[in-house]
Amino acid sequence: MRMETIGTRLLGLLAGTALAAGALAAGADTVKPPAKSATVARPAHLPGYNTERNAYFGDLHVHTKLSFDAYIFNVRASPEDAYRFAKGGAIGHAQGYDIRLIGGPLDFVAVTDHSEFMGALREADDPKSPLSKLPIVQGLFSPDHNQIAAAFTRVVTAMQANKVPKEFSDPSIAGRAWREVQDAAEHNNDPGRFTTLVGYEFTSAPDGRNLHRNVIFRTAKVPGLPFTANNSRNPEDLWRTMDGWRARGIEALAIPHNSNGSDGLMFQTTKFDGSPMDKAYADLRRRNEPLAEITQIKGTSETHPSLSPNDEWSNFEIMESYIGSNKMITKFAGGYVREALKDGILMQEKHGFNPYKMGFIGSSDTHNAAPGSVEERNFFSKVGREDATPELRGSVPPGGARTWDPKAPLPGANTARFQSWGASGLAAVWAEENSRDAIYAALRRKETFATSGPRIKVRFFAGYDFPADLARRHDIVTQAYAHGVTMGGDLLPSRGRAPQFLVWGVRDPNSGYLQRAQIVKGWVENGQAKERVFDVACSDHLPLDKTAWRCPNNGAKVDVATCATERFKGDVELRTVWTDPTFNPKQRAFYYVRVLENPSCRWSTWDALRNGTPPNPKLAATIEERAWSSPIWYEPRT
Repeated sequence: MRMETIGTRLLGLLAGTALAAGALAAGADTVKPPAKSATVARPAHLPGYNTERNAYFGDLHVHTKLSFDAYIFNVRASPEDAYRFAKGGAIGHAQGYDIRLIGGPLDFVAVTDHSEFMGALREADDPKSPLSKLPIVQGLFSPDHNQIAAAFTRVVTAMQANKVPKEFSDPSIAGRAWREVQDAAEHNNDPGRFTTLVGYEFTSAPDGRNLHRNVIFRTAKVPGLPFTANNSRNPEDLWRTMDGWRARGIEALAIPHNSNGSDGLMFQTTKFDGSPMDKAYADLRRRNEPLAEITQIKGTSETHPSLSPNDEWSNFEIMESYIGSNKMITKFAGGYVREALKDGILMQEKHGFNPYKMGFIGSSDTHNAAPGSVEERNFFSKVGREDATPELRGSVPPGGARTWDPKAPLPGANTARFQSWGASGLAAVWAEENSRDAIYAALRRKETFATSGPRIKVRFFAGYDFPADLARRHDIVTQAYAHGVTMGGDLLPSRGRAPQFLVWGVRDPNSGYLQRAQIVKGWVENGQAKERVFDVACSDHLPLDKTAWRCPNNGAKVDVATCATERFKGDVELRTVWTDPTFNPKQRAFYYVRVLENPSCRWSTWDALRNGTPPNPKLAATIEERAWSSPIWYEPRT
């Protein structure tokens, strides 16, 4: 159905979450919050407070000049610049032009610079610093993109071999940078209007296999220094350290990202050392990692065509190489979140524990200090000068050519990797107000969703006693919360009855119309984990084929010569109540929503259009933007 006034109704549940306390004391001394936090009182409820919750959009994966790689890429924008950009301001790009969001300010942001060697490259670029005299630094700060790529490779190789000079890990250098991160967050936090969260990236990559995760703190009370991959590459040590922080009143959570680049390591079914998982491990992981980043610039980690051959939409912004290199992935199982969810319910069934009960967010992983830089028609990519122009990222013909020569070499050793990058993604939460407490509580309870860039709103509930007319009621959210559970929650059985699922998506007014809403189901049957995708709501009043559970094609097309899209195909909102025709009350299962837009031009096609040249024939010309809810788990009594 098409309703232009529905967006204001997408709200949601009271906060409150019991946070598990850890037993181990670890990490550096606590840093006291800046004076502002201790002296400025806030009202009981901020402007916009809503007991049924509002949708807030943000970015929890942002790098500035304090990250070693961003500085090599000639990025000189600071955490202060990043927050200014997120609030709608213009900042300078490493290539010399100005950049700005065109879709409007974000609601919340965390700057998450790499904790390893945080601030060290900036100091190495200072002739007065002893770091500037080290051999590894020589020639490191070239403005030439080819030399930038070589310098980046040199430093990353040294990191993986543990051969970075010890001076780069000087605690005083890291301390100055970490203080800058905190000060910028405190200075820009504006409760009710814009929320900042202190964070950093833990950048473990054994043998180049990505085990990165972002650590997000609830308040300004943080450890004296981050726990880094230089302390240990084993994420289990990070989680134990986080338990130690929590025991001292420092609350944090970690969010793994780019599992697609882990070569099967991120969500493997053993511990880091290869030993069997157990309940203690599962509890440790779930306590500290309630979420996963499902999409970002370096590809989407929902699923892979080889893992989901019956999902026609599985081949979405897939990146099949290692992070930071062109080495190809060989193991897809263990690298994608849908497969991890399936492994999790299978382990619960067989062993009584589930380490992979994860909600979803997206984020950008910008290294341009540009949170939310996910707009297809306003794409300036990721890594400063190395991919700052359409030619460098392979979206226009090299050398000023007007057509594509299939025999001509592409500029730069990493152009193929840049082409596989997507203009994605955003984190979104349902929270009572725009504040640190409310947004962090939403992250904790997994009432979160992810988008590939557009600010599509998604709500998802499951229950047994919804009113018969729920989808048409003006108090739909009140009734859904009163009679069901929301995304991120568990649904228990009810006398063998099949649950109902409320699915509700609303388009971004600045993006495309919605084409279909789907529910992705995973379940355990005869000792095996299975999956299926159900279309549950179709645009344009099209009939849903309930045999195949597919919507007809709505006929929406894109003119790639102009990037004009269909104005009269697709819906403003898709809303339905669905019952699973395959439901078995004895089968453990999970469900999540995926909402798809009509096709539109991909960033690479926009680049070509502005350049007056044809799109790169090796790249998809169009994209179907989308959003994913966090799952709901059906837990049969055992």
